[in-house]
Amino acid sequence: MTFQLDCLLTTAGLPLFLVDVCLDVVAAVQFYREGSYLCLGVLLVLLIGSSVLVQLYSWLWYSYDAFEMKTSVERSARPGLGVLHWVQLGIYVRHAAVMETSVKSCSSACDGQGEDTAAFLNQDLSMLRIVETFSESAPQIVLMLTVLLQDGSLGPFQVLKTVGSLSAVAYCVTTYHRCLRSFLPEKEEQSVLSSLVFFAWNLLLLAARIVALALFASVFPCFIFTHFVCSWLLFCYCAWRADTDFMDSVAGEWLYRATVGLIWYFDWFNVLDGKTRKRAILYHAWILLDIFALCGLWFWKMSWDPPGFEASCLQAAIVWGGVVAGYASGLVLRVVYYTCFHPKLNKGELIGSSAQRQSDEVDAPHDDDDGIQGMFRSVEGAGPSRPPLHNKRMKKLAENFYSSSADGAEV
Repeated sequence: MTFQLDCLLTTAGLPLFLVDVCLDVVAAVQFYREGSYLCLGVLLVLLIGSSVLVQLYSWLWYSYDAFEMKTSVERSARPGLGVLHWVQLGIYVRHAAVMETSVKSCSSACDGQGEDTAAFLNQDLSMLRIVETFSESAPQIVLMLTVLLQDGSLGPFQVLKTVGSLSAVAYCVTTYHRCLRSFLPEKEEQSVLSSLVFFAWNLLLLAARIVALALFASVFPCFIFTHFVCSWLLFCYCAWRADTDFMDSVAGEWLYRATVGLIWYFDWFNVLDGKTRKRAILYHAWILLDIFALCGLWFWKMSWDPPGFEASCLQAAIVWGGVVAGYASGLVLRVVYYTCFHPKLNKGELIGSSAQRQSDEVDAPHDDDDGIQGMFRSVEGAGPSRPPLHNKRMKKLAENFYSSSADGAEV
C-alpha cells in the first residue's frame, strides 16, 4: 500500500512541475509589467541558476552511472541527452522516466525488478527536487513575501498563498524523506502519522526561517544579500570540514558542498553518518539566534522608520515573538518525531548494505535438496536472478539519516 501511494505521488510530480514553471513565468511577467526590474532580475537569477544547477546534477549522475538507460523514455532520449541538458530540458526526461516506471510498477504485471527501477529513479529525482526547492522555491518565497511586506499589501489571500507555498516546500522535504524510507527493512516502515509529524515540524522550522528573512529583507533589502553570502560561505566551510563523500568526482563533491551550504541557509540537512546530535544542536542554536537577530532588527526599523506600512510596537513585537516561538515549536515537534517515530537502526540494517545482504544469505535455506533444486531451476530458467538495484547516492543519505540515530544521536 505504501509503495502504491508513493507511485501515485511520483506520477503527479511532472504535472505539478509544469504548473510551477507556468507560475514562474506569470510572476516574471507581472514584475515586468509593474516595472519592478530589480525584483525581475533577482527572480530570473533564481530561476536560471536553479535550473542550471539541477541540470548539472542530473548530467553528472547519468555520467556516474555510465549512461545506463533504465527506461524506454531514457533510451529514446539517449542520443540527444547532452543537448537536452544544455537547453535545460534534461530534468523532464527524468520526470517522464519516473512516470513510466511508476505506472508499470503499480500494474499487476510488474515484477520486483520493475519496482527496484522505479524506486531507483524516484530516489534520484527526489534529491533533484530538494536541490531545486532550496535554490529556487524557498528564495522565491522570500522575494515574494518581501515585496508584499514593502507594499503593505499582505492581505488574507496573500497570507494563504504564502502558507501554501511554504507547505509545498515542506511537502517536498517530506517526499524526500519517504524516498529514504525505501531503504528501511519492511518491519521498520513508518506510519502515515510519522510523515505528518515530519511534515509539521519541517513546516514550522521553514516558515519561521523564511518569514524572518523576508521581514529583514523588507527593511534592509541590500543587507539581505550580504547576510546570505556570509552565511553561505560559513556553511560551505562547515561542509568542507565535514569531509563529505557523496559525489564520484572531486569537482562534483565541491558542487555538492556548495549546495549543502545553500540548503543549510534554510534548513538542516544531514551530510554524514554517525552521531550528529552536537552538530544538529549547534546548527539550530545558530539559526534560532539568527532568526532572533533578524526579527529584532526588523522590529527596531519598524519602530522609527517603517517602509510601506505602519505597525504599532505591540504588533511588531507580537510578530517578532511569534516567529521565534514558531521555530521553537518546530524544534519541540522535531524532538517528538525522533523520540516516538524515528527508527533506530545500525548502518548494516538498511536495505542494500553489505551487512544486510550477508544476513539474507545466512538466513537463506541451506538444505542440500533445496540447493540442488535451485541449481536446476537456474539452469532451466533464464539464468541467475539479477541482484536488487540500489541507488548508492541515496543509500548514503539514508545511512546519514537513519543510522546516525542508532546510538541515540539525533540527526
